[in-house]
Amino acid sequence: MGVIMQAFYWDCPQHENKEQQWWNHVRSQIPTLKKARFTALWLPPTGKGAAGGYSMGYDPYDYYDLGEFDQKGSIPTRFGTRDDLKALIDEAHKKDEHGKDMQVYNDLVLNHNAGADAEELNPIINQQVWTKFTPKSGKFFRNWECFHPSPYRAQDEDLFGGMPDLCHYNPYVFGEFSRLARWLVEEIGFDGFRYDFVKGFGVWVIDALQGQRYIRDGKVFKPFGVGECWDTPDIIDEWLSRANATSDNPVRAFDFPLRGRLKDMCDNPNYNLRNLPHPGTLLTSRPSEAVTFVENHDIVRDMPIVRDKMLAYAFILTHEGYPCVFWQDYYTWDLAKEGTPNGIEALARVHEEYAGGLSSILWLEEHLYIMQRNGWGEQKGLMFVMNTQQEGWRGSSVQTRWRNMTFKPIAWWSANDTESPEEKRSDGSGSAEFWAPPRGYAVYVPEF
Repeated sequence: MGVIMQAFYWDCPQHENKEQQWWNHVRSQIPTLKKARFTALWLPPTGKGAAGGYSMGYDPYDYYDLGEFDQKGSIPTRFGTRDDLKALIDEAHKKDEHGKDMQVYNDLVLNHNAGADAEELNPIINQQVWTKFTPKSGKFFRNWECFHPSPYRAQDEDLFGGMPDLCHYNPYVFGEFSRLARWLVEEIGFDGFRYDFVKGFGVWVIDALQGQRYIRDGKVFKPFGVGECWDTPDIIDEWLSRANATSDNPVRAFDFPLRGRLKDMCDNPNYNLRNLPHPGTLLTSRPSEAVTFVENHDIVRDMPIVRDKMLAYAFILTHEGYPCVFWQDYYTWDLAKEGTPNGIEALARVHEEYAGGLSSILWLEEHLYIMQRNGWGEQKGLMFVMNTQQEGWRGSSVQTRWRNMTFKPIAWWSANDTESPEEKRSDGSGSAEFWAPPRGYAVYVPEF
């Protein structure tokens, strides 16, 4: 499927001294990200927010102002201008040395708005409300009938942050979002969407936006989609089932339950690895619909992983699912370790070059996990070993699918040991021993 880079975090332009230059900064990193085998970028909301040049985009005011209209105190958005954004997307879409381009996903906030230009009377509740929107782009004007309570619906699933809650049952509102999505894909060049706070509105909205007919370069184009359904396993599973019941372009969901287990594994040295493959995550029940991740812009602020985070990245970048890497982990906190076998860069290459086919767990005990990725097509498969004990290398003899095969270690890391793994070889029956360092992992690949 590829590897996503979440190319932002909260207040990133401020922290990196790139206010109104973030698009240019991300664009400058695209060539090296492609070499590291990243295949997609997830960008923050691109329209002008209520906070103008200080907005992270989750307070949408003018969806069509990508940084070209003088309103809310600035012409550029916090990330740059429309031209900067287009240059970023064009750079991502250039073919790399492998003949592949990089997709770009837009963070689409559909649930709520902010920054109305005037109050008006909502006669249903007989109150003045801030729901009059007259954006300078001249598109998607809104009044009280576009928000709850409206003549079309009193309320929907959930509210967010006290902001005016959009009523998608109003045909005008949904029609405008349909046009917006088409414009973002067909004219601006986005390849898909991350749908923000999907618990706040009817699942039919996602189904309709994913399923509508997009045309790009004269051909039908099906955009990628992933929903932020931050909830229990049962709620996420139900949301996916409803969203994809009749869809020919299924949406995916972030695997929040798996992330919870990965945090426990990294932060708690006594975590029992037998819990990792238990039912209750998207990876175990719906791997083709799972977007796996370690951190994101929201969760890292309140519930960060504070120890041995590379264990979590090794897990998501060797298993099924569509893994997403967090910008701060890769760059700010120096987990990329570019040019070495000890960081995320090496694991991204592992994912793209070897992590194909189904996963088969060959050994599982409290502190030792050995998995075989069986291989598919050009991805020849791998052996993944994780050892969560504090001291000493651990491993076991397991029965692989490869007979008389040499296995080369190509990615490894340890919190406590700098020694490198050794090559392994299976016998005529496929049996071989695989080891990993303490509080660490090792990835071995077959040499055909």
